[in-house]
Formats: sequence, C-alpha cells, structure tokens
Amino acid sequence: MSLATATRSELTKQFTTSIWWILALVLAVYVAVVAAGFGWALAAVATGALPGSTGPALALDTLPPVIYSVATSFGYVFPLLIGTLMVTAEFRHKTLTPSFLATPRRGTVLAGKVVVALAIGALYGVIGTIAAVGPGALVLAASDVPTLLGESDTWAMLARMVLAFALWSLVGLGVGTVVRNQVVAIVLVLAFTQFIEPIARVAGAFVEGIEPIARLLPGAAGDALVGSSALSVAAASASEPLEWWVGGLVLLGYAVVFLVIGQFTTWRRDID
Repeated sequence: MSLATATRSELTKQFTTSIWWILALVLAVYVAVVAAGFGWALAAVATGALPGSTGPALALDTLPPVIYSVATSFGYVFPLLIGTLMVTAEFRHKTLTPSFLATPRRGTVLAGKVVVALAIGALYGVIGTIAAVGPGALVLAASDVPTLLGESDTWAMLARMVLAFALWSLVGLGVGTVVRNQVVAIVLVLAFTQFIEPIARVAGAFVEGIEPIARLLPGAAGDALVGSSALSVAAASASEPLEWWVGGLVLLGYAVVFLVIGQFTTWRRDID
C-alpha cells in the first residue's frame, strides 16, 4: 500500500462517520457564543459602557486579536480530540486490522493518518476562525470598535490560527497513538486541556519559577504561534511570549515526540 492509497483509505474512514461533523458543529457553536460574549464584555469595558465604569480601560486596537483568537484559546480541544479519535476509535473497533493486513508497513498507515489529521485540523481551523471572526467582528462594529479586518497583520494571525488547529490535530493523533484506550485518552486530553494546563499557566503568571515551564506547555505554544490569546486578559505574563515560529516548532515538537513514541511502542503491538 502506497502513501497515496493509505491517505485515500484514511479519508474514506474519517468522512464516512459522523463524529467529524458533530465535533465541527459543536466547535462552531461553542466558539461563536464565546466570541460574541467575550467580545461584548471586552468592548463594554474598553469603551466605558459598563455600568459604573469610569472610562476606557483597554486599548481598542488590542481587542480584535484577542477576541478572534478565542477560537484557538478555547477551541483547540476539538482538533486535539478528533486527532486522538482517529486512532483510538480504530483500536477500539479493530478497524485497523484490514489496513494492517493490507500492508506490511504500518508506518505507511500512520503516515496516511498524519496527512489526513493535518487536513482535518486545517478544516477545523477554518470553521473555528469563521465562527470567531463573524460574531466577534459584528459585536465590535456594533460597539464602534475597529474590527481591523482590513489589516494584513490580522489576516496573518488568522492564517496562523488555521495552522495551529492543524498542529493540534497532529498532537492529538500522537496522543492517540501512544494511549490506545479511547476512554483513557479522552479523559487525559480533557483533564489536561481544561484543568491542568490552564491552572499551570495562571500560576506561571504569578510564580516566577513556574513561568519558564508554563511558556513551553502546548497550549502556551499554540497561543504564541497565533500571536494572541484570550487568556492574556485574565493572566498577563511578566515575561515576553515565545516568537510565533518558536511556538509553532514547540507545538510540532510535541506531535513528533508522541508520534515517534507511538510508532516504536503501541503501534507495533498486536491488536487485542
């Protein structure tokens, strides 16, 4: 089986099931609601429109990147999950068996999954970006705050958001390759993304010794790649963030490490 054949097979597997579009729909609704609510709150603070406000508290030109980036700050768990499920669902239902029987090279099957994971992640990135920018820009415009959609820097950031989603899907694929049990993998992903890392990043903003480590966490690397983060409003770091390309390399590094570990351990084992 060639890489092209493995990729076509993987595309067929992913797009003939309902999980990909269910997660995409939830992603779109979730990000749109968060972007609209977050945008309204920040715009109200920045313009002094909140009851009891004494005047502008935030620079207006800083709001659009923060609001648009809610897609990656809060929605990155969705490409992470779809990447994880691309492997764990097949281990659970033993649908990998025909693929492994068709080719003696399991690495080719994994390579096909890598290509498809990047494609699905990019698709989720487009969906998440539109879901964030649409409501976010409408709220900003209604609040007389510049949307900055005519700026090249804004579009460059949106492109990096799509790239971040693609890399997150690849990280998820790596996690699924290492942790074959679907339930365990999902629990680990949700626990880390929703509790462990957010707490560590907030702690890093206040504890000097934790901050260097917090900067290298996958979520922080993803935000550095994008160049903006909704979390920066809640907990601004005292140190400079990573350069966007460094953040991208760190996030890619997580994916590569997981994939290499999985390739030489669980991926070579027999399917129970």
